[in-house]
Amino acid sequence: MARRSLARPDEITYYLAYAPNGTTVEDLVRIAGSRWAIEEAFQAAKNECGLDQYEVRRYPGWYRHITLAMLAHAFLAVRAADARGEKAETVPARMFPSRWRRSDGSWQLDAPPRNNAADSTAR
Repeated sequence: MARRSLARPDEITYYLAYAPNGTTVEDLVRIAGSRWAIEEAFQAAKNECGLDQYEVRRYPGWYRHITLAMLAHAFLAVRAADARGEKAETVPARMFPSRWRRSDGSWQLDAPPRNNAADSTAR
């Protein structure tokens, strides 16, 4: 996918998109456009909540720090919206079932279902 700047028509940004079959171009464009809002949220979380101030050696400690920093950022964002008299914007997220399954203390990735019609034509 390529995007051209309206202010600078000679500037083109390219995106490599990975999505499930059947995803519309409109969905890809909407998601690519939301990238900047996400980048700004992470930058604000780094500046205001210490998102980048972790010094841990293991994943559980890193995960706890990131979770608490993002929770603090969400709390501050809601408080700021309340102070401005705004309503929080909520957009229902499209949920896809996870293909990861826990089995005997480890995680396994389920294989996608096989399409028998495609298999029979490929042989």
